[in-house]
Formats: sequence, structure tokens, C-alpha cells
Amino acid sequence: MSTSTTPMTAKPRRELPPLMQLTEAAADRLRSLYEGGEAGKLLRISVSTKGCSGMSYDMNWVAEAGPQDETVKSHGLTVLVDRKASLFLIGTTMDYKTDKLTSGFTFENPNEKGRCGCGESFHV
Repeated sequence: MSTSTTPMTAKPRRELPPLMQLTEAAADRLRSLYEGGEAGKLLRISVSTKGCSGMSYDMNWVAEAGPQDETVKSHGLTVLVDRKASLFLIGTTMDYKTDKLTSGFTFENPNEKGRCGCGESFHV
């Protein structure tokens, strides 16, 4: 009985969904911030444990990417995501909305299971 060894062929890797993406409105607003008062800085997004529902989005300006940051590129812009937050943010879309009394970045996160009544925090 002869045994032949057949080389194992690697399965093609399934493409992962993007960690995060920006809408056109978010990209336009971020671009104006990058070109204006926040020139030379990068937006860093993280998730902290606070708020009624347990988790909240945090955004800070940093001079450069840190060793624990993931780089997200969307619409020709770069946004940093804290690696510890990446599991909570996979597939999230960041938008910029303007209403009569407020304006700001919003997050549409498919991982959220619910939000608090005021909308400031979420849980997964």
C-alpha cells in the first residue's frame, strides 16, 4: 500500500469587515477639523466604561498613533482606534449630524444591544 502525500492547499481567507468607516458627512467634518484647528493631529476613538448602560465612545486628539492603536482609512482620511475597543467597534459607521440645536459625530454600531435613555452610553 502506497501512501502519497498531497500538499495541503490553503483555504482562501475570508475578508474581514472593515473595523470602521466614515460617512461622507463625517469625512467632510473631520477633513475640516484636520485642516483647521486640529492640523497635524489625528482623531483617536476608544470605548470607556461609563454611563448608564456601561460603555461610552471617547474621542481625543493625538499627535501620532500609539503602539495600541489600529489605523482606519476612509475617504482618504486616517482615524485611530484603540486596539482594546476594536472588538466593540467592528462594522461601525461614524456619521456627522446637524440638528436644530445640536451637531456632532454619531456612531451606528451593529454590536450594540441597547442604549441608555439619553443616548450617551451603550451596551454590547
